[in-house]
Amino acid sequence: MPSWTPCPFSGVYQYHRDSITGHWADLHAGDAEPLPTDAALLDAWVLYHNGAFEDAALAALALGPSGLTLANKAACIHATYVEPSEPVRLERLLGAAERAQQQQALAPDLPGAWYWQGYALGRYSQGVSVAKALTKGLGSKVRHALDTTIALAPHHADAHLALANFHAEVIDKVGELIGGMVHGARKSAALALYEKALALNPRSAVTLHEYASGLLMLEGEGGLARATQLRERADAFDPLDAMERLYLAGVRADLGS
Repeated sequence: MPSWTPCPFSGVYQYHRDSITGHWADLHAGDAEPLPTDAALLDAWVLYHNGAFEDAALAALALGPSGLTLANKAACIHATYVEPSEPVRLERLLGAAERAQQQQALAPDLPGAWYWQGYALGRYSQGVSVAKALTKGLGSKVRHALDTTIALAPHHADAHLALANFHAEVIDKVGELIGGMVHGARKSAALALYEKALALNPRSAVTLHEYASGLLMLEGEGGLARATQLRERADAFDPLDAMERLYLAGVRADLGS
C-alpha cells in the first residue's frame, strides 16, 4: 500500500514521552482516553499528536489489541482531514470501522471500540451522502455505537458531540418529521447533546465550531447569532496538536477567513 499523504503540520508540534504527560488531560478532554502505562503505546500517541498519523497507526497496530483505539483514531483523523483521495479515504474509514468491531468482541466495555466505529461510519456516510447511508441502515449503526459509548463513558464529550451531529445531519438531510419517525433524530436531542458536549469540554475549539455548524443545520438563520458567538469563543483557544490545527485550518478556509 502507498504511504499516507503527509500531514501539512507534521513537525509543528514536538511532544515527547515526558512532555506529553503534562498535557494529556487537555489533549484528551474530548475522548477521556486514559494516560497509557505502557511506554511503547505512549510513544505511539506522541507520534499521533505530532501529526505523524501513519507512523502512529503502524506503531499502534504492532502492539496488538492495546493499540487498536489509537490505530483507529489515527486512521480516521487522517482520512477525514488529510487524505485527498475520496476512494482511499472511504476505504480507510471502513477499515477503521471493521477493526473497531473486532475490538468490541475483544473488549466490549471499552468506550473507544464503540466510539471509533461510530465516528468512522459517520464520516463514511458523509462521504457517500448521508441520505444514501441512511437507506443502507448505517444510521442505526452509528447511533447504536455512539449511544453505547455514552452508556459506557458518560463523560465522553466527543461521543456526545458526534451523536448531536448525527441528529442534526439527519434532520438537515431528510427533515425533522421523517428524521424523527424513521431514524429517531430530534432537534431537542441534538441541542441537549451539544450542550452536554460543551459542558464536558468547554475549552475545545472543535466542539464550539461543531456546535455552531449544528445550530445552523437545525435552526438556519435563527441560529446564526448563537453560532457566531460560539465561533468567536473558539477563536480564543490555540490548537493543542496537529489534529486540532488541521480542523481549524479547514474551518477557517470554509469561512473564508
